[in-house]
Amino acid sequence: MSHSKILILDFGSQVTQLIARRVREAHVFCEVHPCDVSSDWVREYAKDGNLKGVILSGSHASVYEVDDRAPDAVFELGIPVLGICYGMQTMAQQLGGKVEAGTTREFGYAEVRAHGHTELLKGIEDFATPEGHGMLKVWMSHGDKVTQMPEGFKVMASTPACPIAGMADEARRFYAVQFHPEVTHTVQGQALLNRFVLDICQARPDWIMGDYIEEAVAKIREQVGDEEVILGLSGGVDSSVAAALIHRAIGDKLTCVFVDHGLLRLNEGDMVMEMFVGKLHAKVIRVDASDLFLGKLAGVSEPEAKRKIIGGLFVDVFKEQAAKLKAADGGKDGNDGRPAVKGATFLAQGTIYPDVIESGGAKSKKAVTIKSHHNVGGLPEQLGLKLLEPLRELFKDEVRELGVALGLPREMVYRHPFPGPGLGVRILGEVKKEYADLLRRADAIFIEELRNFTDESGKTWYDLTSQAFTVFLPVKSVGVMGDGRTYDYVVALRAVQTSDFMTADWAELPYALLKKVSGRIINEVRGINRVTYDVSSKPPATIEWE
Repeated sequence: MSHSKILILDFGSQVTQLIARRVREAHVFCEVHPCDVSSDWVREYAKDGNLKGVILSGSHASVYEVDDRAPDAVFELGIPVLGICYGMQTMAQQLGGKVEAGTTREFGYAEVRAHGHTELLKGIEDFATPEGHGMLKVWMSHGDKVTQMPEGFKVMASTPACPIAGMADEARRFYAVQFHPEVTHTVQGQALLNRFVLDICQARPDWIMGDYIEEAVAKIREQVGDEEVILGLSGGVDSSVAAALIHRAIGDKLTCVFVDHGLLRLNEGDMVMEMFVGKLHAKVIRVDASDLFLGKLAGVSEPEAKRKIIGGLFVDVFKEQAAKLKAADGGKDGNDGRPAVKGATFLAQGTIYPDVIESGGAKSKKAVTIKSHHNVGGLPEQLGLKLLEPLRELFKDEVRELGVALGLPREMVYRHPFPGPGLGVRILGEVKKEYADLLRRADAIFIEELRNFTDESGKTWYDLTSQAFTVFLPVKSVGVMGDGRTYDYVVALRAVQTSDFMTADWAELPYALLKKVSGRIINEVRGINRVTYDVSSKPPATIEWE
């Protein structure tokens, strides 16, 4: 099935993927590509007739600092174009307008007045002035501004500091805004993008995860054929959904390797095995490598060093298992007695679209690399395996939808994020088995009570928070229990609310909930006598402590 599609050209903004997420939330397929693709590439991309519109992203740079331009073909295809921030400026400049460095810069919240009843903003407003002017609450982040519009454009929006905060050429269906509709601070941002994508571009809202399964299964079967696949199963959302999808497509031709590094949540390993072996009847090899990991972490306290050790060991253990499977002759795998995969040729990974963008991958060469993601590394080449990434085009919320559609328990699919190094980065300083055991039990109590407590609407506090966990502090404090003195460890509770994890507010949990959690941890987890609550927002703090 061919989908309508929107092309997003990335000029290097750190929030370009938010544009893509908003378009996907309108159930329209879109892709992010670098702004320096050629006009020939754009024409080829549009040749199938499914390209309904183009969005030009913002940038961290000024139009005077870089020479990044949209391919001329974008303005020659006869389809709608929306420029955002830098995208507005390059549209103006390329079509004959003028852009100048502003004497007053705008960063942060602003109120924009809408003009002219354009198709893009018609009926979209946050409030009206006494004079009847529609106003929008938006997020600005610019220094340069358009001072002269190209021929055929009219003013669509303005602020006192930016008289041309939006412009439109409705004959050609070219629109541009100086503010950022993709960020949550722009209250009507989703409505604006929906208007552009669905009404102006006339894109079909046919990007639906329930329908996607059939397409994905067919693609996997075509790519894999009669060959075998290995997948590293972590218990996280991405690898779990990838495993379920691939298993739906090829059944026993998939073998999962689950490495238990001793830093998982309470009973997590057993739950993973129950789900994938007990319910999905998938082939899973469970490797208990906890002694190896904890041994290598002994005496190491620096966070990045811990991450590198855990990541490196995970790769080593997985490579060892994958090599055995690749060379297997169909004998028993020595774990659960089930036949090993014979001659595996594919390595499956739970890579999702943000991994590709954040790693500065091929889809977004202009983006500044934020992190190096383990799913985009050279492991397939090292193992001599071909790569299978069935979730590569999906955002996290789409992966969750897909997981539910595949029949995975909602509780598993909508679990809060858990770092790859596990409890290794939630134990401050050196990692010890004693610390991990204490933290596991304390964290389980916190999560259990978050699921038990609800707000006035009946929603659990687990669902009301975006991420919640417990941190082990390797310090002791004096306490009193019964008639005796205690000298035990301290833990910190952390719960945040966020829509994009780029910024986050600490969750204002009810005192009754905090009291219950603290009381249970101190009474039930011997070795902890003090519980604190982290009230730091991001920024300046990060969500995880390490």
